[in-house]
Amino acid sequence: MGETVSQKDESKLTLASDPAIGSKTTIYSSTANSTFFSSCVPCEGASNGGFVTCPTCQGSGAISQAQEKQLVALIPYEDQRLKPRHTKLFVFLAVLICLVTSTLIIFFLFPQSIAVQTACLNSFSVAFNEAGISLNLTNVLNISNHNYCPITVTQLAIEVLHLSLVVGQVSENLLLPIRPLASEQILYAVASKVQDENTYKICTWQNIKVHHVLHVQGILTYSYLNHSEQLVFQSYEYVDCWGNSSVPYLLAPLPP
Repeated sequence: MGETVSQKDESKLTLASDPAIGSKTTIYSSTANSTFFSSCVPCEGASNGGFVTCPTCQGSGAISQAQEKQLVALIPYEDQRLKPRHTKLFVFLAVLICLVTSTLIIFFLFPQSIAVQTACLNSFSVAFNEAGISLNLTNVLNISNHNYCPITVTQLAIEVLHLSLVVGQVSENLLLPIRPLASEQILYAVASKVQDENTYKICTWQNIKVHHVLHVQGILTYSYLNHSEQLVFQSYEYVDCWGNSSVPYLLAPLPP
């Protein structure tokens, strides 16, 4: 009976007889989408010759953690990991959130108007002397904050004019905080002196009672967000120079 050689042994002898194949062996496996290349071959039969141990995994089929940051993995171009889903949706949502956030910041931090309104003439007193007429006025200011941030009133300057002449003035340094969308009141007093001769004669005339108009104008200084602003306001007050008038010390109601 002749000596038989199995197909497996024959393939080993064929591979071993070819020096080009014996020096380096590679394995290719074809998939539906790409061609997968593996530089690691099974280490079985390595001792019998014909196979070379993989220099990357040393025949173990796995790499160490120290080599993870040094090696590069090749993936097919059509792999889904290279095409993240909902990319346009994420970009649209990011832009929309940025626009809404910036709009809200501008809306809440943009400076709004500060309303200053004279409530009423709280009291006044009239005195006659050789130098003229002395008028002491007490008035109330309503201050409304329409901002979404608090403000602080730091100064109030008032001038009283009669016939376009300044007859009295006062300046006060304040530290009045006003909360967002809230209102506060300030009570101030101004001492005025009218030295006009005609006004003195009219006020001392016994037959007719005369009301004089005093022009009150002022400057309100306030600060918010480390920024200072000034607001100019004015009002006209009617004063009866025949006698004194006063009301109880009650602040007028705030405007709606």
